[in-house]
Amino acid sequence: MSEQNPKKLNRLLANLGDSTLVTSRWLRQHGYASNLVARYVASGWLTSPARGVYLRAGGHLSWPSVVRALQDGERLAMHVGGRFALAWHGHEHYLRLGSAATVTLYGPDTLPGWVSKLQLDERFIHCGKGPFAFPAELFFENGAVGLAEGSLRKAGLERLSHESTVDGLVFATPERALLELCGAPVNAALIYEVDALMQGMANLRPKRLEYLLQHCTSIKAKRIFLALAERHAHDWLSHISLAGVNLGRGKRGLIPGGRLHPTYQITLPVDLDEQLG
Repeated sequence: MSEQNPKKLNRLLANLGDSTLVTSRWLRQHGYASNLVARYVASGWLTSPARGVYLRAGGHLSWPSVVRALQDGERLAMHVGGRFALAWHGHEHYLRLGSAATVTLYGPDTLPGWVSKLQLDERFIHCGKGPFAFPAELFFENGAVGLAEGSLRKAGLERLSHESTVDGLVFATPERALLELCGAPVNAALIYEVDALMQGMANLRPKRLEYLLQHCTSIKAKRIFLALAERHAHDWLSHISLAGVNLGRGKRGLIPGGRLHPTYQITLPVDLDEQLG
């Protein structure tokens, strides 16, 4: 090994934390050619939990390290949202048993193939961009790796802090995450789940919700959200103006044999009260 390579190795190891996951592309961009990386692996300095991704030897692989690699390392416009974000925000007791072990990711970019090859208890599902069409550029500010905080908050996203394992990761706020869940393929089980969640959503922020409803592209998601919010008579609902919210026209038969909601014209299961227990 040349005199220069030990310096490069030390610099790399100093930059890699105990759970930092990096890709071949990231390493190439930082001056580490594939043959040099292969030498580091053979010498036991790096390990490769899946083809094309690397950890420092002895490092700990976790779902936050995967999300961090996607968001910060690969700079993908992709956030943790929907069901998993709601669970992380403390609503897991309302969710279907076992669902919290699936990390639900949203965004316009594509999930790399190596994610599914990792040996983790959690699995990852990319749910597409979800019911929103905010531009991917809001994730980045002037081409820098740093996330545009103001744009994130406006779009119902936030970078978490005060928790070492997820510090700096971008999650959907509860308002956005619940609308994302409402945009999932509909069946009775989903309506029961969202209804149970909505029952506990007494502290949502009306101004943020109003903006998100205005920019939500899914008529179905908006109608489900509003119908169930009305059902639970939350105070924040009266502070939301629907003047700029497109709710479409006509009836939507979401649940076969369901009861038609008089305001939002969607069919909901007739046994919602029984499901709440």
